[in-house]
Amino acid sequence: MFPKVLSGLYASHEMILNWFKTREVDEFAQSVVEELLKRYPPGGKDVELKKSTERLRKTHDAIFTRVNTFAKSAKPNTYKIAHLGTQVKWALKEAGYPKEFVETFVIELVAVVTTQANKRG
Repeated sequence: MFPKVLSGLYASHEMILNWFKTREVDEFAQSVVEELLKRYPPGGKDVELKKSTERLRKTHDAIFTRVNTFAKSAKPNTYKIAHLGTQVKWALKEAGYPKEFVETFVIELVAVVTTQANKRG
């Protein structure tokens, strides 16, 4: 049995290490990118603007519903939110999405996660 002081230090050490664990965030980032690739590929199959816009709107709604749920349940800290944004940004760039699309998507992603994760209640 650890003396009370040592057990407190151990708990603090674990808390600090948990702050940097990103497995859950990495898995979520990958799932977001996979869903976007599946629902709205970077090349775009739709020639018609109206159809393409509707597909993007539905994709956006589905993904950001999941983002809200993730942020509320996981309550990621600042480091994990930044890590999530970076993971998604690079994956989308590598997949061939336009720079403006990637920037806008990631800014919204980070804003939504930050807002939801910091809500009290």
